[in-house]
Amino acid sequence: MGKDVIIACDFANAEETIRFLDKFNKIRDEVVRCDDISVRVSRPYVKIGMELFYAEGPQIIKTLKERGHKVFLDLKVHDIPNTVKKTMKVLGAYGVDMVNVHAAGGIEMMKAAKEGLMLGSARFAEKPKLIAVTQLTSTDEATMHKELLIELPLPEVVKQYALNAKAAGLDGVVCSAHEAAEIHMACGPDFLTVTPGIRLAGDSAGDQKRVMTPADARDEGADYIVVGRSITAESKPIDAYQRCRADFIL
Repeated sequence: MGKDVIIACDFANAEETIRFLDKFNKIRDEVVRCDDISVRVSRPYVKIGMELFYAEGPQIIKTLKERGHKVFLDLKVHDIPNTVKKTMKVLGAYGVDMVNVHAAGGIEMMKAAKEGLMLGSARFAEKPKLIAVTQLTSTDEATMHKELLIELPLPEVVKQYALNAKAAGLDGVVCSAHEAAEIHMACGPDFLTVTPGIRLAGDSAGDQKRVMTPADARDEGADYIVVGRSITAESKPIDAYQRCRADFIL
């Protein structure tokens, strides 16, 4: 199973997004050196979240796909099963490579999401991956207990949500890299773990409470890491991206 670094393009509009991604044009399909390590870099895999999608609509996905990027559409869909099925049918038609729902919606909702996504993406040879959010990496155990009234330990809840996603036929989950190894043990090595909350050593955690470096995420068995500000806020984002790939993939 291939590993990859996904850049979280949490920009306000298409103009900012394209201006940022244009910086990567010169390294397309080239082998670059990073601390004496060779890494092949192509058009980055990108994540489009709520702010950008709601600002620009489906056109931003079309634009990025035409530019050669794989797209993870991160909308965390969560509603009654019938509404989710219809929504995922629409999203599947956009040609995205990965999309997600909230595991908190339950097994029936996730099954409906899978059914709708397959209907919407029927014309594409390669079907999008469907993954479920377990718990946000901004959520810690104290928040779960005091605000959400979930009394079980956080790792136990995350593992159960992952098992529910697997039972619903999903391809994997969004989780903290801290939970990737246990999820693979519970759900199998081919069950994807997509892990946000990634920071390069020395970077601020920001609003994330469960963070990890790319190298540590690799050691925990994460399949994808989602990196935002540690790349997008850097003065030399290409260098930061190359460092992430070198630390995570090699």
